[in-house]
Amino acid sequence: MGCKMQYISGKRRAFGFTLIELMVVIAIVALLVMVAMPSFQGQIRKTKRSIGKAELMSVIARQEQFFANNKQYATDLTDLGYIANPYAIDRDSVELAVTASGRIYTIQLSAATATAFTLQAVPQLDQAKDTLCGTLQITSTGVKTATGSGDCW
Repeated sequence: MGCKMQYISGKRRAFGFTLIELMVVIAIVALLVMVAMPSFQGQIRKTKRSIGKAELMSVIARQEQFFANNKQYATDLTDLGYIANPYAIDRDSVELAVTASGRIYTIQLSAATATAFTLQAVPQLDQAKDTLCGTLQITSTGVKTATGSGDCW
């Protein structure tokens, strides 16, 4: 099997692709991948960011329930039923050790007193490349901030 040959006016002509044509197609595909990949990775980080925000809101809800039951906020995440203070979460919002390989954020409770607290979601591993938002933070009064330059909340 090979290229079909056709004789036109006594000249032999081969049908198929030349190496140059193949290289041009490969270059175009590579260029498209280079353009699309950062956008795709940005969307993945944005999705993981929403997981971090949802986890912070979940901790806030537990803190409010703890306050309703005890007339004070918990000063440690273990008092709220979490595995540690801080703890990590993966892309499925599963609690992990802070050294686990699948972590995307560590959740930590800081500046905690009986009447106030601050929660932080600190990006980990590949999520640490999220320079748009960086560390997400929320206080007991509902003040939301981020260390990045974007509109993250």
